[in-house]
Amino acid sequence: MLYPSIDNLLLVIDSKYSLVTVAARRARQMQKDHDPGTMDDFKSHKAVGKALEEIYAGNLVMGTDNK
Repeated sequence: MLYPSIDNLLLVIDSKYSLVTVAARRARQMQKDHDPGTMDDFKSHKAVGKALEEIYAGNLVMGTDNK
């Protein structure tokens, strides 16, 4: 079972496209900067999973910049 589930994530960000975009951007940033993330304990070992966990926890929100 994947954590967090797509249904729970869509309660935070209401568009699958936006969810994927935000998670991918954060995962690339974590890999590039060797950033351990904003949470103390992650269930996932991979950057994308960690980014999704941050989104679900409310530590990462969708911005309005178009960069």
